[in-house]
Amino acid sequence: MQLKIRGGTLKHGEASLCLTCRHATIIHGTSLQEHIVECGRLSGENSRITFAVTSCTGHSDRRQPSLHEMEEIAWVFRSDPGRRIGFVHAKDLKPEERYVILDDE
Repeated sequence: MQLKIRGGTLKHGEASLCLTCRHATIIHGTSLQEHIVECGRLSGENSRITFAVTSCTGHSDRRQPSLHEMEEIAWVFRSDPGRRIGFVHAKDLKPEERYVILDDE
């Protein structure tokens, strides 16, 4: 019987999570070994990362849209009487019209 232990032995050669994190500033030099990684979630002297990160509680994947970006591209369904009913872009609404949720009571 073979068991798989999650979080067990790390795989060497995996890319660092910092490469996909929106909080990371990555500077590459002319050779492959020349790079600096700064973490925006850390402050002071501790913000420089000198190793490949495999797990981070502050990781925010820049390949996925942020909540703000999703709100900007969202469609809102208008169903209020007296106005045109249907879908509109959230960016076409006033800020106070974007988050109206009415109770069914």
